[in-house]
Amino acid sequence: MRFHIQQESDIPASTQLYNQICFAIAARHYPPGHRLPSTRQLAMQTGLHRNTISKVYRQLESDGVVEAMAGSGIYVRDQQKPRDIKLPPGPRSRVLPDIDRQVRQSIDGLLNGGCTLQQARDMLTREIDWRLRCGARVLVSTPREDIGASMLIAEELAPNLEVPVEVVPMEELEGVLESSNNGTVVTSRYFLQPVEEIAKRHGVRAVPVDLNDFRHELDLLKELRAGSCVGLVSISPGILRAAEVILHSLRGNDLLVMTANPDTGSRLLALLRAASHVLCDRPSLQLVEQSLRQNRAQLMRMPVVHCAQSYLGGATIDQLRKEIGVLAA
Repeated sequence: MRFHIQQESDIPASTQLYNQICFAIAARHYPPGHRLPSTRQLAMQTGLHRNTISKVYRQLESDGVVEAMAGSGIYVRDQQKPRDIKLPPGPRSRVLPDIDRQVRQSIDGLLNGGCTLQQARDMLTREIDWRLRCGARVLVSTPREDIGASMLIAEELAPNLEVPVEVVPMEELEGVLESSNNGTVVTSRYFLQPVEEIAKRHGVRAVPVDLNDFRHELDLLKELRAGSCVGLVSISPGILRAAEVILHSLRGNDLLVMTANPDTGSRLLALLRAASHVLCDRPSLQLVEQSLRQNRAQLMRMPVVHCAQSYLGGATIDQLRKEIGVLAA
């Protein structure tokens, strides 16, 4: 993925780069464990000074997004490293093993690792109890100022998980976990570090979900003619900020970009009057269409409306199902 810095933008260059790297990681352009470009490579690509890029990398490391390995480079932090389990030696069977054989192999692995049968039993019991507790419910948490991000995540998780899904502002998460620490906390990678700190204090997991890469939407925007006005509508202020930065980075001043929350009627109407194309999330679509119908007489032309069908990446829901122990249908 190439990064583009718009020098004429009012947004600082370091902020542009920070947001673009975060988006690339959240959308799995850079998966966990991936080595990020060196400061020298990014300097050649973006024209930024290497000190500026180093500052961005330090901020990403401080926020828990990446980790620096001395003498090796900067790597995307793996938030879901599997637990180390010593498996029995020998080649893996190429046929699908039956469940009984998988159980026997797991126990053999523990015994070969030095455990007694009683220790193996205790470990398996603790693990099963842990997973039952983690799978009791899902708490989706982001800061209150961007609770719309939680609502977008919960909207897509609820139909796909056989457990209750609740939206909890990050500011209230501590109190909710104090009353009951059953469940798994889910958040965007943008907010993982503070959510993770709260979750750890109560012995629960914080699992990040990956965003859609919005490839189709970006391709649409790349094809718009210069001078077009694009309206971005979302219930998540964070998504609007990130999308605005990325769009400016891709097209510079070629496009006029307007953003609006669907609940802000006057701003939404101004956006619909000016924009030739409107991109929105699913929760916003009904209000966008309703506003278009109600104000049709005031519009010189009807904008082309495109609704992003997914906020989350394709594989992230399946990964979460495995994390909380929900079997695939």
